[in-house]
Amino acid sequence: MKVITLGEIMLRLSPEGYLRFLQADKFCVAYGGGEANAAVSLSNFGVHTEFVTKLPDNELGDAAVNNLRKYGVGVKHIVRGSGRMGIYFLEKGASQRASKVIYDRSYSAMAQATFEDFDFDEIFENADWFHFTGITPALSPNLAEIVLMAAKTAKQKGLKVSCDLNYRKKLWTKEQAKQTMTAIMPYVDTLIANEEDSADVFGIKAQGSDITGGIIDKEGYKRVAEQLMDRFAFENVAFTLRGSLSASDNKWSAMLYDGKSFYFSKEYLIHIVDRVGGGDSFAAGLIYAALNNFDKQKRIEFAAGASCLKHSVEGDFNLVSVKEVLSLIEGDGSGRVQR
Repeated sequence: MKVITLGEIMLRLSPEGYLRFLQADKFCVAYGGGEANAAVSLSNFGVHTEFVTKLPDNELGDAAVNNLRKYGVGVKHIVRGSGRMGIYFLEKGASQRASKVIYDRSYSAMAQATFEDFDFDEIFENADWFHFTGITPALSPNLAEIVLMAAKTAKQKGLKVSCDLNYRKKLWTKEQAKQTMTAIMPYVDTLIANEEDSADVFGIKAQGSDITGGIIDKEGYKRVAEQLMDRFAFENVAFTLRGSLSASDNKWSAMLYDGKSFYFSKEYLIHIVDRVGGGDSFAAGLIYAALNNFDKQKRIEFAAGASCLKHSVEGDFNLVSVKEVLSLIEGDGSGRVQR
C-alpha cells in the first residue's frame, strides 16, 4: 500500500499550555499541516506514505523534513527552493474560550510552487491513493491548478483520490472556493467534510443541527450527503459530526454514505487536549480502513475512533497505533492504564 499526500507543512508556534498570546514570552515549536498530518497518521498505521511539498532551502526547511522522517514519512518528492517557511500561531482555548489561529504563510515556498516543481507521473508510480485538502488550492492560483493537475493524473493512473474539503475563510472567499473545488471534484472518489464545509463551499446546509449547541440532526446530514453525491457522483461521502459543548468538551461521531446506505459511528464524549489535526486523523483512518478492505461500518468506526484519540495528543500529528484504535472501537474507552 502506498499513499501520496500533497500540501504545505508549516512551523507551528504556540504559547505554553493554555496561555494567551498576550501572556506568552516564549513559544513551543511543532510542525503540521493537513496533508502532512494525514501522512504521519498513515505512517504510524504501517502504510508507506510519501509527502509532496516545496520547502525553503534553509535550516527551517531541514527541520520540517527531519520531523517527517522521524515518523517514517517518505520525503523524496519534497522540493527545496526559494521562499519562506509558512507559520501558524495557535492559542489553545479552554472551557468557553475558543482556540485562535493566526496565519503567517503568505509567499511561502509552497505557495509559490510551479508546475515544473512536481513530476506527478513519477510521484504516482506504484501508488494506490492520493489525498489532498481544500487548504492547498486556497494558497495560490498556481497551487489550485497544480492540485487539479495532480488529481487528474492520479485518476488517469488508477489511484483512488480523496479530498478533505477544509474551507478556510482566512485563505479565500466562498465564491473562490466554490469555483475552484467544483472543477476538482470530478476527479475525487471520496469526499470528506465537516458540518460547515459543504455549506460554505457548495451552499448545501444540514437542516436541524446546531453545532454550537451540540445538536446534530442525522437526517439533515443524510440529505446533504445525497445532494453532494447527486451533484458529483462520488464513490463515498464522509462527514465528521462535531457537537461543540465548549472548547474543552465535544461530542464526536461520523457518517459514511456510499450512494446506497448510511453508516454512523458510535458517538464519543471527548475532553480535548489538542483538537488541531482532528479532521486529518479522521481522513487517514478512513483511507487506512479502505485500503485494508474493512466493511463500511468498520471503516467509519475506525476513522472516528482514530480521530477521537487524536484529540488526546499534543501537536498536529496523531501518534496512535492501529492496535489502540481497534481497542477503542471494540469497546475499551476507559482510559485505564495499560500494563
